[in-house]
Amino acid sequence: MATFVLIHGAWHGGWSFELVQPMLEAQGHKVIAPDLPGMGGTDEELAAATLASWANCVSELCISADKPVILGGHSRGGLVLSETAERIPKEIAALVYICAMMLPSGMSREQWRDRAEPNPEFRALIQPHPSSIATVIDRTHAAPVFAQLSPPDLVEKAFDRLMAEPDQPRLTELNLSEARYGSVPRHYIECLHDKTIPISDQRMMQDLQPCLSVTSLDADHSPFLSRPRELADALLKIAAEIEA
Repeated sequence: MATFVLIHGAWHGGWSFELVQPMLEAQGHKVIAPDLPGMGGTDEELAAATLASWANCVSELCISADKPVILGGHSRGGLVLSETAERIPKEIAALVYICAMMLPSGMSREQWRDRAEPNPEFRALIQPHPSSIATVIDRTHAAPVFAQLSPPDLVEKAFDRLMAEPDQPRLTELNLSEARYGSVPRHYIECLHDKTIPISDQRMMQDLQPCLSVTSLDADHSPFLSRPRELADALLKIAAEIEA
């Protein structure tokens, strides 16, 4: 049985995987879904949150977890996956990017905007945090962009839990090597109706960094709300292939 270490996206928390976790555990797997340090914290905690500190935190979780470890991440969580794999490639059996940022070395999330499809609807949701070192989401207009296919009651509960997102990880260029990060098998779970990271962007990233497998979900940017069973099945299939 595998241990899934699942990393949430921007403004979210480990709670993103609450519907998926019991589906994975029902098949005998373990699940670790942390809140990344500093999320929604004080100004000092937000300032201390960096891509390096997040990757170090996740590295510790992977090292101490029962093997094999499948490291999955949603959206911005993909940045953390890549940096963690560069640090501890031998501790990770597979990386799974869930409509996530799978960027090449030398590029930051912010720099990706120059290549990505223009997305003014998404950009309009992002508001400055009073600290000036983080952002928050305009929750009143977020549902059509983040979760247009998800059950409204689940969306409302989820959006009540959105937190301030520190700026520094988004601004940091990835530093990846083929020998380390590139040695870990990559899988991508694409979401066909994603309005936050459109499918054209997801596939551009896949073209830049081909994956061992690609699974398509008839989902929005929140597959853990709109298609939790299908998301769990995609993760279970990857685990089964590793264990075969």
